[in-house]
Amino acid sequence: MNSDVEVLGNADARSRGKVLDYIELMKPELTGLSVLTTLCGFYLATVGSLNYWLFFHTALGTLLVGGGAGTLNQYAERKYDAMMKRTERRPLPAGRLDPSEVLIFGIVISVLGIIELSVWTNFLTGFLGAITWTTYLFLYTPLKRVTHLSTLIGGIPGAIPPMMGWAAVRNDLTVEAWILFAILFCWQMPHFFSLAWMYRKDYARAGFKILTVMDEHGRRTSRQILLYCIVLIPASLAPAYFGMTGMFSIVTALVLGSGFLVYGSLLSRFSRRLEQEALGKINVYSRRMFFASLVYLPTLMIVLSLDKM
Repeated sequence: MNSDVEVLGNADARSRGKVLDYIELMKPELTGLSVLTTLCGFYLATVGSLNYWLFFHTALGTLLVGGGAGTLNQYAERKYDAMMKRTERRPLPAGRLDPSEVLIFGIVISVLGIIELSVWTNFLTGFLGAITWTTYLFLYTPLKRVTHLSTLIGGIPGAIPPMMGWAAVRNDLTVEAWILFAILFCWQMPHFFSLAWMYRKDYARAGFKILTVMDEHGRRTSRQILLYCIVLIPASLAPAYFGMTGMFSIVTALVLGSGFLVYGSLLSRFSRRLEQEALGKINVYSRRMFFASLVYLPTLMIVLSLDKM
């Protein structure tokens, strides 16, 4: 009797583990940020009362498309993930899931997500979801092994979600939607470059041709980070300028942007030095920049929503 209970308990634990592995395939952190920014765009586009049914379908469709893209990205890069310490314990390189099952799962939820957006919101939102999915998988993913410009290309699918939220309500892409796109695009560069610097040896081991792999002293990387930190400040102030938000968002954008700019300036400063101590400082401030980026985006999106005019 005890052995039967133990067998059932082990089977239940394996089932729970498999569910968690499938959730991990969907890259919940990135997908969650995509859903958050989509819903911010949705709320900012809403005039009058919120359409909760449309809100739900927009969130669900974005979740499925983002999760499907994350799953298929891990399927495509499973061999390279096995070469990197940061990703070697993911479900596929660790051998916890079968690749064919993962492929089917990724395709199914991706198709369901695009259908969800196209049918229950509007065709434009579904089209934007399809563009996000396609550019992420068929441009950004393979180009990481070809050119450092892949990061700029990858910024496009990462910046589209708030436009999807706007389009779900307005069925149009006005200047306000493009402002949200610009904020996300500029934010992604310091976010990704700081992460890529922290794990540049991993990326080099797997053969990725990204900027940090080719940038021994971090000078080009830090210049890119500083540039986008500077551009992000006017981009984050633009919603108030165009009457989308009020004074609270201006203050928040300036505070967040100034903090980002300080880290970017410190990175640029130490990258111009050659001594080993300076390289250590770059590593420290890259890590701080990355964690600051995780605070920056959700904070700004929430404040923009709360301060909607």
